[in-house]
Amino acid sequence: MIVPSTRLRGVLQIALLFAACFPACTRTESSPTGAQKPTEETKPAITNRVDIPSAVRQNLGITFAKVESRPVAATLRLPGAFELPPTAMREYRAPMAGRVELKVAESASIAVGDILYELDAPDWRSLVEEITATEAKVTSMGPLREAHRVHEESLGRKVELWKARLVQLEEIRAAGGGNAREMNEARATLVATEAELADVMEKDAALDAEQKMAEASLRALRARREALARAVGGDVEATGTLMIRAVEPAVVAAIHSPNGALVAQGADVVETVRGEAIRFRARALQSDLLRIQDGAKVRVVTAATPGRGEDDATPIEGTLRIAPVADATSRTAEVLVELDRAQVAKAAWDRAGVAASVEITLAGGTDELAIPAAAIVRDGTQSLIFRRDPSNPEKVIRMEADLGVTDGRWTVIQSGVKKGDEIVVGGNYQLMLATSGSAPKGGHFHSDGTYHEGED
Repeated sequence: MIVPSTRLRGVLQIALLFAACFPACTRTESSPTGAQKPTEETKPAITNRVDIPSAVRQNLGITFAKVESRPVAATLRLPGAFELPPTAMREYRAPMAGRVELKVAESASIAVGDILYELDAPDWRSLVEEITATEAKVTSMGPLREAHRVHEESLGRKVELWKARLVQLEEIRAAGGGNAREMNEARATLVATEAELADVMEKDAALDAEQKMAEASLRALRARREALARAVGGDVEATGTLMIRAVEPAVVAAIHSPNGALVAQGADVVETVRGEAIRFRARALQSDLLRIQDGAKVRVVTAATPGRGEDDATPIEGTLRIAPVADATSRTAEVLVELDRAQVAKAAWDRAGVAASVEITLAGGTDELAIPAAAIVRDGTQSLIFRRDPSNPEKVIRMEADLGVTDGRWTVIQSGVKKGDEIVVGGNYQLMLATSGSAPKGGHFHSDGTYHEGED
């Protein structure tokens, strides 16, 4: 009998230990004595289905999109972005130099009449004081003019009396009587009274001119104040501080001045935007201008992949407008989409600067079954998709895709699916790697994301 050497015995012991520790994807059966002993696993039936329990779906990030009926071949998609037109933005600049006291914060919603900031401007205070002084002057001119009128009337009556006295003295003198000295005194008094009346009339004319100038100055000062206040939506408080108020409902987009800062006249302090007034801008190739029509009804869709959040990004409908001037260098023309205001207000994903695409349905198109282009993966020369098993949502079916035309976002699929079927979009690449070279063999995932052929 040949006795194994010590080294050979060690190798055998290691081999037996490795066999005892072999992973438990093999089945065991009980011996007649009740002891468990390993047996060879029965090979599973050939299948193209893969188990994807909820733990696997969560670990691999598996998401689905439904097969839809869409006019893929007749859809023109133009990338672009949302933007704010000039009419949706408003700047509240300082009408005068002064110190700013902010009353709002960035991103705050404001209503008409809300105070944006308070401006303590020396020139504004001077204007208010000048208006007050001019108003007082105009007010005081009335009694002064009335006193002059009374004085003028009194002197007028006095003149008439002395004229009558002179006539009387002339009659007495004609009758052979009278006193020359009395006649001379009456004439002198009449001349002096007429001179005084003329002086009062001249003074009254000067007062009238002064009153008219004061009233004109007051009107000009008030017009200036109202123009400044109207330009910034402001009003005047008792202290003479200028309160800058919002003239339209909006959102504070930016504040350009620190609180308490001294700003120059015309400085931009607060900027607001009306988010519901956004529009969409894109560029179309000049060759596409013959295929699209100004005024056509279109819809703007998110740039997200269908099945990866698009359900939360409802498309926004709008009207297409083609720019009157094209760009000869890039051979493109800008297109604008006037968006439906009600849909913009309901949507949560539309913001100025957000990238998206406008979908234009061309005339003559027909609907065909389509799947998101992102659901298609390549395994060598094969184009694959993974369809959720309609009879068991815990499994997906690996299948070769029978594809048609694509618009870059959706691809026509000509067989193997029906409308409403769920196709894997997120996690399909991991499924392809796990099943590559083994299809149509079946397999399963463990909850840690590892893949094994056969059934568990």
